[in-house]
Amino acid sequence: MTMATIEVARYAGACYGVERALDMAYTAAKDASGPVNTLGPLIHNPLVVQDLEREGVSVVDDVEQADSGTVIVRTHGVVPSVVDRARERGLAVVDATCPYVKKVHHAARRLVSEGFQLVIVGEAGHPEVEGILGAAGGSALVVQEASELESVELSRRVGVVVQTTQTASALSRVVAAIAPRVSELHVVNTICEATSERQQAARELASSCDCMIVIGGKNSANTCRLAQICTEACRNTHHIEDSDEMLSSWLEGVEHIGVTAGASTPSSHIKRACERLQMLLDAR
Repeated sequence: MTMATIEVARYAGACYGVERALDMAYTAAKDASGPVNTLGPLIHNPLVVQDLEREGVSVVDDVEQADSGTVIVRTHGVVPSVVDRARERGLAVVDATCPYVKKVHHAARRLVSEGFQLVIVGEAGHPEVEGILGAAGGSALVVQEASELESVELSRRVGVVVQTTQTASALSRVVAAIAPRVSELHVVNTICEATSERQQAARELASSCDCMIVIGGKNSANTCRLAQICTEACRNTHHIEDSDEMLSSWLEGVEHIGVTAGASTPSSHIKRACERLQMLLDAR
């Protein structure tokens, strides 16, 4: 039997914004006086959230649940009024919002201030999108597919921003649907470069593999999108959170295994998955 190879995508795993947020959270756990809480999960990776809890960083769903100490704003950002309320309650605030998400907030505010009707390309209800809505004053339209615009009345001047983890193709479809209906269209492409790099690298790798492993939170938008992209190129694609989920049956007859991971997945998780894959291969 030919020995199978394992290849990790050229771009995979934790991005700058996630690494920055984790550094800030672990530093707060070590240095802060009093309780340390994140406003919602710091990142969409349950294993990392569990590790933070072991270090003394708990999750609260609402700022009102934190009576004292420090609250950490998650990477996805929050509505500005939440930070104001935390400070009113005497809480120390550590803002771990991803800098690229903050760029979306700035772009959204600018477009609204210039009189554009704002369209956000993204997932309604997602924490990042809710934060963008808050930054824009709450009056924006959120769509993920061009078809959602069919029954919507658009103004003559429309501005567009996009959730950082969306695909370029999703943005293009929405923009193409808006363009013929308006007299002025201003598009700010706020897709994170790290997201684009991971998606392109995953697509390229999956097209040459007969098995793809995608590592990251099942609640992570960017990881789920990686899994979708990989599945389109390689039907034998599996999205896992933990290396223990992998089954030897996935590797039957497989010669080239690709591995990628979402932007909220630490490098240690990728290393652990590759070790588990090698163990399964050695046992067949």
